[in-house]
Amino acid sequence: MGRGGAYKDRRDGPERKCIATGESRPKYGLIRFVAGPESEVVPDIAGKLPGRGVYVSAERAALDKAAKKNLFARGLKAPVKVPDGLVDAVEALLARRLIDLISLARKSGDAVAGYEKVKAMLDQERARVLIQATDGSSRGKSKLSTPHFGKYVGWLSADELGMAFGRQTVIHAALASGGLSERVVEEAQRLRGLREVDGGRGRREG
Repeated sequence: MGRGGAYKDRRDGPERKCIATGESRPKYGLIRFVAGPESEVVPDIAGKLPGRGVYVSAERAALDKAAKKNLFARGLKAPVKVPDGLVDAVEALLARRLIDLISLARKSGDAVAGYEKVKAMLDQERARVLIQATDGSSRGKSKLSTPHFGKYVGWLSADELGMAFGRQTVIHAALASGGLSERVVEEAQRLRGLREVDGGRGRREG
């Protein structure tokens, strides 16, 4: 299993069509947008805002195309405006959502941080997800392996990962099997779609 692999598509889950690519895909691989009160396009990261919504694949190229060509107006059936920096704002919101989910896992006792604690969880085969900071030492990160049949998340910085654990920085973290582990991986995949093409910030699979 290569690092960064996504969970298999849930074929029985709801699908929506991306307004930029025209392709249908599971909702968890898309980002929903609605029209705000001032007729501006608003990202609905959690997918819970009221009103008509449109969907764009969680990929920077698709979001850039939708923003530059204002493809939102037709789907929303309204003359909406695309705010400056929309794609970067979406990236920041996705990162914040991922940090919050990891923080919830930490509070429930399902997440640990620090090399020794992570190594222990891996050795005991209790880890489901290995999380490592993008700006951590490649040599140090290579000493820990993705759990067998597990997942790898590598698209948060040390500062961002530190926020999830109430620390200044964190390089290594791990999640045990549990209700939040799949949600963490799915949100990480959405963030990956924006960061891997953004100057190579994400860690590629392999």
